[in-house]
Amino acid sequence: MGAAFVCASVFAAAGPALADDASDMSAQELADAAKKELTDAKSLHVKLTERTDERELRTPSSFDLRLDEDGNCTGSLTMGTGGADGGSLDLVKRGDEVWMKPDATFWKAQVPGGAGELAAQLFDGRYVHGTTDDPMLDGLSDVCDLDSFRGELENGSGGSGPDHLTKGDETTVRGTDVVPLTGREHGKDFTLYVASDEPHQLVRATVKGTDESVTMTLTDYGKPVPDETPSADQSVDISKLRDMAPDETPRAGA
Repeated sequence: MGAAFVCASVFAAAGPALADDASDMSAQELADAAKKELTDAKSLHVKLTERTDERELRTPSSFDLRLDEDGNCTGSLTMGTGGADGGSLDLVKRGDEVWMKPDATFWKAQVPGGAGELAAQLFDGRYVHGTTDDPMLDGLSDVCDLDSFRGELENGSGGSGPDHLTKGDETTVRGTDVVPLTGREHGKDFTLYVASDEPHQLVRATVKGTDESVTMTLTDYGKPVPDETPSADQSVDISKLRDMAPDETPRAGA
């Protein structure tokens, strides 16, 4: 997913920031400060949208998730890149329990043949519930792990940052004063929007390449993930799906 590249330069940065006031800090010092805030966060609200020419039904093109270091999360994913419509689903994970509520398009796109039509009718408006012992639910819930998410960003840096970062003029993103840091890496242009005031958190990151663009927004650093889970009467056990189509169950793309 595009998250592997977004803000990779933050993780490639080295050394602590030497100043507190953004106006007195270099682009690299601001990137270092943003890296520390992102690394130290116990939980985050992440919104990501990716546009690419590569057509793939089982890869998320966007997600809106609240997630934490314990692997808990709640939110939604939209499947399908490059113009493919893979449907969408709501996702809740608490401990090793997982609930997913796909729409009809998801079932028809992800489960081939008549089984998809049947699943859309059988599970209409209800969550499929199980645990991470189930390969499908485990694969979908991989996006819920904050440590894995940060690791993906770090691995996306390839161990080296851009040749340089350029500090732009202060602007505003969603009501927050930010300083844009721009650079180029692996043939892609990126901008990191770092909060002007302490703590210097990464607020938004964008990446633009010849055949893809990614926008990621980060909020609610340290705010606990809501612990409400779907009730039993809103849920259907995953075994019902297995009984209906044991060899044709959906999975999330990498």
